[in-house]
Amino acid sequence: MKKYSFFIILGLLCGLSACEDLNRFPQTSISPELFFNTEEDLSLYINGLLSLPDRNSYLNDQSTDNAATTGAVEMKTIMVGTPTAQNINSGWDWGRLRNINYFLNNYQKAAVSADVKNHYAGLAKYYRAEFYMGKVKRYSDVPWFSKTLNPGDEELYKTQDSRAMVMDSVMADLEFASNNVREKVRTGTPGKWAAKMLYARIALYEGTYRKYHSELNLQSTANKFLEKAAAVAGEIRSSGKFSIYNTGKPAQDYATLFNSQDILNNTEVILTNVFDQTKNRTQNVNTGVFGEYEQSPARDLIQTYLMKDGSRFTDVAGYQQFSFVKEFENRDPRMSQTIVYPGWVRQPDLLPYVQRLNKNFTGYHQLKGYLNNTDGTIINGVDFPVYRYAEALLIYAEALAELGTLTQAHLDQSVNLLRKRANMPDLSLTVSNANPDAVQAQKYPNLSGANKGVILEIRRERRVEFAFENSRYDDLMRWQAGKLLTNIPEGMYFAGLGKYDLTGDGIEDIILIDKSSSIPVEAQKAKNSLGVTLIYYKAGAIGEDVTVYLKNGLAGGALVTETAPRKFEEPKYYYRPVPQQQILLNPSLKQIFGW
Repeated sequence: MKKYSFFIILGLLCGLSACEDLNRFPQTSISPELFFNTEEDLSLYINGLLSLPDRNSYLNDQSTDNAATTGAVEMKTIMVGTPTAQNINSGWDWGRLRNINYFLNNYQKAAVSADVKNHYAGLAKYYRAEFYMGKVKRYSDVPWFSKTLNPGDEELYKTQDSRAMVMDSVMADLEFASNNVREKVRTGTPGKWAAKMLYARIALYEGTYRKYHSELNLQSTANKFLEKAAAVAGEIRSSGKFSIYNTGKPAQDYATLFNSQDILNNTEVILTNVFDQTKNRTQNVNTGVFGEYEQSPARDLIQTYLMKDGSRFTDVAGYQQFSFVKEFENRDPRMSQTIVYPGWVRQPDLLPYVQRLNKNFTGYHQLKGYLNNTDGTIINGVDFPVYRYAEALLIYAEALAELGTLTQAHLDQSVNLLRKRANMPDLSLTVSNANPDAVQAQKYPNLSGANKGVILEIRRERRVEFAFENSRYDDLMRWQAGKLLTNIPEGMYFAGLGKYDLTGDGIEDIILIDKSSSIPVEAQKAKNSLGVTLIYYKAGAIGEDVTVYLKNGLAGGALVTETAPRKFEEPKYYYRPVPQQQILLNPSLKQIFGW
């Protein structure tokens, strides 16, 4: 019976879509009377619901100001096109919720103790909270369903519930999960501290979202979420279970989190998505992360990193015209562990890698998420850190700063632990508030108050610490900073035509020639002082027959990949429309904020 039930559940959890998912009969696939009897049954079902972020997360910053993209990502398509409920038709899927609710409707039948039941119910509620948070981020108001529905149930055709009601329900689910999920769980599955991490993450998101989005008329309720975020992150911090991974090697400790075969025992990792080729759990994202596939780092991210002495890169005279090599001099060590730096050697090569330029990319190459190895077994077996303790510390600091209760001691217990790993100077509450960064402040014009300076620095820290870990888009949305996405990402800066060093040894590696010139045959190409043939690129403006686009054409400038103007309509583009097909099926559904 157990083996048979297992395959029934796999079929049940295969991911149906559209609103009609809610009125199917799950019990025609799996009978609660025959199945929900033992802890093994509960465990089998809950393990079937497991869904964790993986290494593809390193490829999801292309919707943000961290990266340029050649891909048709949704946000970019919206800003350059004419979005409607007819052509934005993804996201309104409910099959996973039906599977979660089916468990919650039936788990009490099991002949096990209350603690056992509550553990598995806590996991189901963790997954339901995660599911609904995704829906709220996309649509704000959505229908809340707490039970499995049957055909003909009137509730199937109700309108959306308010964001306030849905988020209160999400928080109740997370409270239950964080109080009842066991600490010791099966490897690679959420436990007590993962539940608390999700709780803190969602509380911070909702608190800051309500604070900065006046269209919701929920500003008065923002603080209760921020207080919860600070409290739960504080529990994680004070538990003593975790610490920032720091072996005293600032040039590599940060990168270790993203290129290791085994991080299960890493003191910073709260939940791991485990990959191991010997156990048929593999993933290889090397070709997507590195090279010429859609995403490439943006210069705006490069300019966000501080100098290694803690001063601002954007305070250095002439920084806008710095070359690739100069940009990397004396910077926060996390930068060269995230983005390919001058002098980096790509295996199996023996000589430093010369950045390959292309008119569709910025010239910068992403290092985070790339495994510099040629052994497929090693590449396929790198673990992914789903939750890092670093995030709990930054949630703690940001929530307290937003509440106006942040002290220097709080910074020393949080942000400054991350800076110490990178051998960076501490962040000072007094200094940052006395002299807010003007460049950062321009990005967030809605930020004000006595803690403006330190909030700007905490936001910088989040961007740097979690670059290419799929958090930047959510951060911009909750801070009401969508307008930043209208800035077309730029790449490396070149003063004009001529020869350039890209490896940092002072010897030219490439040459940019006029668009009207022809690239000579190999035997006639110029060589550098080492006798190495220069790499030729024809430079010009967007739309010209060249191999790289410069912002100012032959006069030089940053590399650019597009010129199509972008628009971000506020508050409309912080949300997505309910697909028109769903409104035809259920006329009670309503569009919000101009959709």
